[in-house]
Amino acid sequence: MSTSDHDASRNERLRYARINAGLSQQQLADAVDATRQTIGLIEAGRYNPSLKLCTAICKTLGKTLNDLFWE
Repeated sequence: MSTSDHDASRNERLRYARINAGLSQQQLADAVDATRQTIGLIEAGRYNPSLKLCTAICKTLGKTLNDLFWE
């Protein structure tokens, strides 16, 4: 699996977790003190979030770092 393939699958996991939690990009962004654009860029694989942001996203979605960001 290439790096770009891995990034795409990781960001799909985030997108699906957000949708399954019933949250829009804006709602997730508000919950983690980020912008909707930042969430969109993370999901698109065009932004590498800080560990602090990753942790906040995981707590909000009830997931672990392994679930959303690591193999």
